[in-house]
Amino acid sequence: MSKTALLLIDFQNDYYPSYSGAKWALSGTEAAAANAATLLDAFRQQGLPVIHVRHEFPSNDAPFFLPHSEGAHIHASVAPIDDEPVILKHHINSFRETELQHTLAQLNVDTLVIVGAMSHMCVDAVTRAAVDSNYECHVAHDACATLDLVFNGVTVPASQVHAAFMSALGFGYCNVDSTQALLALAK
Repeated sequence: MSKTALLLIDFQNDYYPSYSGAKWALSGTEAAAANAATLLDAFRQQGLPVIHVRHEFPSNDAPFFLPHSEGAHIHASVAPIDDEPVILKHHINSFRETELQHTLAQLNVDTLVIVGAMSHMCVDAVTRAAVDSNYECHVAHDACATLDLVFNGVTVPASQVHAAFMSALGFGYCNVDSTQALLALAK
């Protein structure tokens, strides 16, 4: 029997403005994590698979998620419990050089509900890779966070970065919906 899994991407301390010493604070991380926690609770209550992904750069030359640092730990608001798998990655795409594909196969997962950070990087990359690997994907847009970006001297506000990437994913890759709407998949 196939299953739906919740995939939590990079909800790590360095992304939380409220975390003392955050090295790469995003816009709206706490609100996104609160929505992710709602989905997390629903998946746990139904006994559905939950998979956490955390990014750690391989050297201390990185701007954030330094090896073995507290900033690279998964935030307490969505921390893994019991035997929930935690996939360690060193690249933007959570499938690249990790155990994610193997873990999903072992759990007989064919559908993913994806939440996390950053909307324009790791969430986008894992969603596209998952769809290309024939997973049905759903992204909870209000359970993802990003930050302002600068291109060619123009600052693009986080809300617009997020909207652009969610609209692109929704246009060609997956269902993008609210946390409340996606709770129906936790059955």
